[in-house]
Amino acid sequence: MLESLRNIVQQVNAAKDFGEVLRLIVQLVKEVMDTGMCSVYLYSPSTNSYVLMATDGLNPNSVGKVHLSSREGLVGLVASRAEPINLEEAEAHPNFAFFPETGEERFRSFLGAPIIHHRKVLGVLVVQQQDRRRFDESEESFLVTVSAQLAGVIAHADATGELDQLLNPQQAVIHERIYPGVASAPGVAIGTVVVISSPADLKAVPMRKVSDTDAELALFRHAMEQTKTDIRALDQTMVNKLSEEERALFDVYVRMLDDHSMGGEVLSLIREGFCAQSAWSQVVLGHIRLFKSMQDAYLRERASDVEDLGRRVLAYLQQSEVKRTVFPERMVMIGEELSAASFADVPLENVAAIVSVKGSRNSHMAILGRAIGIPTVMGVIDLPWGRLDGEEVIVDGHTGQVIVSPRDELLQAYTQQIYEEKLLAADLEKLTDKPCVTADGHHVSLWVNTGLRLDSMLSLDRGAEGVGLYRTEIPFLMLDRFPSEEEQRKAYREHLEMFAPRTVTMRTLDIGGDKDLPYFPIEEENPFLGWRGIRICLDHPEIFLVQLRAMMRASEGLNNLSILLPMISNVPELESALQLIYQVYDELTEEEGYQIEMPNVGAMIEVPAAVYQIRELARRVDFLSVGTNDLTQYLLAVDRNNPRVADLYHACHPSVLRALLAISEGARGECTPVSVCGEMAGDPIGAVLLMALGFRVLSMSATNLLKVKAILRQVSLVEATKLLEEVMLMPDADSVWRHMEKALKKPDLAALFRGTAMH
Repeated sequence: MLESLRNIVQQVNAAKDFGEVLRLIVQLVKEVMDTGMCSVYLYSPSTNSYVLMATDGLNPNSVGKVHLSSREGLVGLVASRAEPINLEEAEAHPNFAFFPETGEERFRSFLGAPIIHHRKVLGVLVVQQQDRRRFDESEESFLVTVSAQLAGVIAHADATGELDQLLNPQQAVIHERIYPGVASAPGVAIGTVVVISSPADLKAVPMRKVSDTDAELALFRHAMEQTKTDIRALDQTMVNKLSEEERALFDVYVRMLDDHSMGGEVLSLIREGFCAQSAWSQVVLGHIRLFKSMQDAYLRERASDVEDLGRRVLAYLQQSEVKRTVFPERMVMIGEELSAASFADVPLENVAAIVSVKGSRNSHMAILGRAIGIPTVMGVIDLPWGRLDGEEVIVDGHTGQVIVSPRDELLQAYTQQIYEEKLLAADLEKLTDKPCVTADGHHVSLWVNTGLRLDSMLSLDRGAEGVGLYRTEIPFLMLDRFPSEEEQRKAYREHLEMFAPRTVTMRTLDIGGDKDLPYFPIEEENPFLGWRGIRICLDHPEIFLVQLRAMMRASEGLNNLSILLPMISNVPELESALQLIYQVYDELTEEEGYQIEMPNVGAMIEVPAAVYQIRELARRVDFLSVGTNDLTQYLLAVDRNNPRVADLYHACHPSVLRALLAISEGARGECTPVSVCGEMAGDPIGAVLLMALGFRVLSMSATNLLKVKAILRQVSLVEATKLLEEVMLMPDADSVWRHMEKALKKPDLAALFRGTAMH
């Protein structure tokens, strides 16, 4: 059974479209289970019924015509119960329903398994037998396993619109599609998609049409000839190194490029109006799927050879491509995995929004989006990005949604929201020079999280009182090697000077988890619980000591540096780091003669272990800083960047609030200053709760600073404390959130809550 399952999964993964997936499933399951029929019924929201969408054994003309409600027939019973049903004599069951158009009267035994994704029944997979047959436990388990595998494929087809097109083939109008992702930089934008492709990546080639087919034909033929020349040259270098039989493969590759083979298929697509890159990638990907679906192991391995050949030709096509010079005024950059390099050939002033299929809130592109103030959504895994070039989309950086082909009503609503946000931003600007003092006279210091020069300039414009978190990994990400001590010193000096005399809290190198350096890859099965933050720095003192030297040298004459140690989980770890800091300070001042004041040193509280040792840690440092992003993630065992569980992540969770109270009380008990530098601090509701919990320094993205100031100036500490007492008794995050929102959503504060949910 396991080998059969592997074969089914392999062939399904190689299918060219969703329709073929369904046809393969029913055919292969029927063969493996040696039964008379296999069918797939899928849920149709438009008819609120389960529709027969593929069958091997029933009348094929009934596909798309048989509809069952959630309680109609045995299929409806499986769907309503959300569990398998195994019947030796199906007709004897009271739920049996007869549909003559299916030819179902020939079948007596029935086994159905629900297809479930995220608690939602998407369909039912059914096998039936002409004779009386009790399907055994292993067969039932096999069908359930196949259904579980199929669920993800159907969910993806639903997200991309393929399922809707299959259920409603007569529907010519393309309805709007909403694709969820990870909200990474706030704001809303409406614009035209420009797809940013990765070099020589066949799957990253968007489907584009062209008007000058002759130019594309010439471009393709030139790329083919260059590739053939390369292959023949490679063949010659392998003389006396490979056998004649092995070298014969090179001749096969050359023949595959001829007009009567793959080359001919590409030429046909170009003549239909597709650009050379699009045509080539589609043909090659089709051949790769074909090879991967073959039973013979040797032929399956040839898929990688076809892929290599495809990349070679694509590289030449991309080299010859005339770079785009005209961009839409409001362009939405979309790509599979965007990076800072994606901005190289794009006018920044035209960029209205950023969308990346891969990545998280902590990706460099997301940080850049927040710094520049461009709405950004990362991790939109189901987005059919390659087919969106030139499409109009809405990007909602508050909720993490990307809306393709929006209705006029939705466009009007979002246009109005953009207008209102501009009015709000203009209104908030008036608060820049005003102090952040509560309605009853308590001061809360608002600092910023930064790492880019542009971000820092925006922070100063917003009236930031200091830097609570400077991400020192940014200079490391900008290079293809570790930056030298002097390169680091210059980068740090620039920020220290920019904010002087305000404090700049520099977090030491925090890589690992989802932040990898390309020249220092860390491959782990569970990176968030692995080698990251201070653990790497202590294991590599040659990196850590250079960074500490650069920081301290950069602070000479300014003395506004504070050093923050990330991912501290125990006392020995902290003491080891402190020892190295004191070592560097002694070297610089006593041996090298630098006139530097010893910077304040703090520890980040972002793992549960640190919460329960808060007083031991507090008495060893000058200050503490709470990273609510990781603390929430670790306390709730939820990866906020994983869309499957992201809805379980909430900084208002009672466990998180209780941990924050313990931190605040522990730090106060040791008279150690404590701040918050996570996303919770930049959320209006989160800021009110943190103030009530006893935190008086909040550090956030510059784009959120004025919103937080606006709400704190209109809420009294007495009111906030009363609200905290009420929510600390509540059982779940949603209850806390609703209570806070209801209490604080006054008419003059309503606009501040748009898109806030701390998810």
